[in-house]
Amino acid sequence: MKWVYVEDIGQYLGQEVEIRGWVYNKRSSGKVRFLLIRDGTGIIQGTIFSPDKDFPLFKVFDELTQESSVIVRGRVREDRRAPGGYELEIKDVEVIQIAQDYPIAPKEHSVAFLMEHRHLWLRSQKQHAILQIRAETIRAIRDFFDGRGFRLMDTPILTPSACEGTTTLFETTYFDQKAYLSQSGQLYNEATAAAFGKVYCFGPTFRAEKSKTRRHLIEFWMVEPEVAFATLDDIIELGQDLIMFILERVLERRKQDFEIIERDTAPLERISKPFPRVTYDEAVKILKEKGSDIVYGDDFGAPEETLLSEIYDKPVCVTHFPAKIKAFYMQPDPERPDLALGVDFLASEGYGEIIGGGQRIHDLQLLEQRIKEFNLPREAYEWYIDLRRYGTFPHSGFGLGLERTVAWLCKLPHIRETIPFPRLLYKIYP
Repeated sequence: MKWVYVEDIGQYLGQEVEIRGWVYNKRSSGKVRFLLIRDGTGIIQGTIFSPDKDFPLFKVFDELTQESSVIVRGRVREDRRAPGGYELEIKDVEVIQIAQDYPIAPKEHSVAFLMEHRHLWLRSQKQHAILQIRAETIRAIRDFFDGRGFRLMDTPILTPSACEGTTTLFETTYFDQKAYLSQSGQLYNEATAAAFGKVYCFGPTFRAEKSKTRRHLIEFWMVEPEVAFATLDDIIELGQDLIMFILERVLERRKQDFEIIERDTAPLERISKPFPRVTYDEAVKILKEKGSDIVYGDDFGAPEETLLSEIYDKPVCVTHFPAKIKAFYMQPDPERPDLALGVDFLASEGYGEIIGGGQRIHDLQLLEQRIKEFNLPREAYEWYIDLRRYGTFPHSGFGLGLERTVAWLCKLPHIRETIPFPRLLYKIYP
């Protein structure tokens, strides 16, 4: 008898198969016993029928508890009333283990309790659906860049310096010297872009920010493309295309998961190019009109991002931030050197920034000046300065935060549910 997965069950209509998984739920109705089995790819309903109340499989059924591991064998038949549209007529149940006192019962639990049991909470239908959407988003991102001729470049996680030049670094000892957990692969991407033209990296990044907002994780995943000879306008176009590709892919392939989490996808389905664009100056004016007390020159925080992203029914691109609030490597606007050629993409429905990026400084003297102005250790950036010494070129890129994107797609109130094991302020268990 063939071992098959629930997601492929439709291919085996009328055949006898074997499902290996866990008991999700069960119920009885007269001469019939209903067993819901999940195997990681889906849930299928199995039925045991007998007019004999002492039928041996009924006794096995009675012993089963939530999350008991089993191997179930039977014949596949179509049933539109059953989850997934198929049902298994169970002929045999092999018990691997009877789970005792499973802590996450079908009742309300506090978020703190569920986070302490995150390793088990992942098995719930809603969490499973969210992480299915996450996995599809990752696949879409890779397919987008691979399909456009980008080369995947793995950038280091241990680095000798900060990318952003900030103090939000996790410091560690690297034999006889200091090292830091990477905040971004961007600087290294600039080197690989000089070798390959257009590249991207996709991996974990770490920010030691003492923030407890619903949008921040200490460890998160980011995809970062970098394109040689690209301008700010080029990279904005690339960001729009990437978001549209992700939207089309997840809406097409994860429809059932969106239904499970009860996400109204109509607002996502209406999104199209081009996205609205506003400058920082225009955005500050809009915010003040909306009652914000933002001071010109301040960076946007969550309240400002939320206000702006609630105005538009699609992501909005905010450009030309004051150079002093952006990273040292940002190219200044030639017409207004006090502004940087950068962009933030703010997701709709109040979800704020999901992409940040822009054009990089390619002038050797200006980069050296900025490194000095930001009081950065020049020796740690000598290799980065070399990129401007030997064949310098205009180039641009951005970073898209995976978890923030998934939170927006799923319309989640908090980012902690977008990653299997979130790292939050002072919380590292499990």
